[in-house]
Amino acid sequence: MTQAGLAAVCSLVIPGVGQIYNGDFLRGIFWLIVTPGFWIGTGGLLGWICHLIASYTAYSRGKKYMTGQLT
Repeated sequence: MTQAGLAAVCSLVIPGVGQIYNGDFLRGIFWLIVTPGFWIGTGGLLGWICHLIASYTAYSRGKKYMTGQLT
């Protein structure tokens, strides 16, 4: 599994962990705080959306790190 794939799986399990794995600590903390807020605040309705967005952003930024577009 590539770095981007592992980051996506980590963020799918616990939102923000994939960002932290990629080295984006502030983005990781953001997702760690925001996602539970959406789970609780909307009764679970928007929690899934946050989970998927966190996973996608971890994957896309991991891919950019791998190709050297981000440093």
